[in-house]
Amino acid sequence: MRNSTAKPVLVGLDGSPTSFEAVRWAAREASLRSAPLHVVHADVSASDYVPDTLGTSAPESANETAREFVRDWLRSAAEIAASEAPEVVVETGVRTGSARTVLLDESTTARLVVVGSRGLGSFSGVILGSVAIALCQHGQSPVAVIREPDEGEEATDRPVVVGVDGSRAGERALRWAFETASARSAELLAVHAWHDLVVGQLWTREQAEEPRAAVQADEERLLSEVLAGWRADYPDVAVHELVTYGKPARCLLEQARRARLVVVGARGRGGLAGLLLGSTSQTLLHHSPCPVLVAR
Repeated sequence: MRNSTAKPVLVGLDGSPTSFEAVRWAAREASLRSAPLHVVHADVSASDYVPDTLGTSAPESANETAREFVRDWLRSAAEIAASEAPEVVVETGVRTGSARTVLLDESTTARLVVVGSRGLGSFSGVILGSVAIALCQHGQSPVAVIREPDEGEEATDRPVVVGVDGSRAGERALRWAFETASARSAELLAVHAWHDLVVGQLWTREQAEEPRAAVQADEERLLSEVLAGWRADYPDVAVHELVTYGKPARCLLEQARRARLVVVGARGRGGLAGLLLGSTSQTLLHHSPCPVLVAR
């Protein structure tokens, strides 16, 4: 049995297929990191005030039916977790409040928060999407957003992909990526994308070829330097480097099609680059075909 006093991997459950897939993924992650697993359902209907109800309340019979659904969901989640990682200590529970409020609060004591990319039904999906964004912007722990099951998603030939930009947030992303690759015996692909705005130059078509080659060489050298210490700390991880010209989101989405996980930082190098990396994280959260982990 794993250490139940360690910071838990926390997963939000709303009964949707992706939230159960999140439980499955979170259980494996908890096992790899020797952490307990907490499964939490946020019950907004138990709040003193529920938005858009004009102060009305549902009949008690409806409330009891809803509670029974939640109990079934939590039982199923516990069974899924036990099947995926029987050695992991699993705790399930219901907390009063919106998913955003509950998960942001829980993130203060979690090692990692895991949510599904889509909720129960289209409207709930929009709400869950906003919760994922809120967690990535304001949460106190890393956040993993899990997609619907994809055949072969955990195939051993799929690498962990990490976006590298040389920022402090990028360092946290590298730590998570190397830890994950090492624990899963996976290869690691470190992607560094650069473009004109990042290097602070705008070139005409005639001027572009030679300076671009020089910048490409500089960026390749930067990536190698950033990775040197991590390679020494994780000699068991096979690391591949990719330096490419283009927008980070586009480059990472291309690699995500062949990845088991994409890891990025919440923010990038200050100023405009920071905004670009922030938009990169959001683009990946909405469009990546594989799970995305935003490191904080």
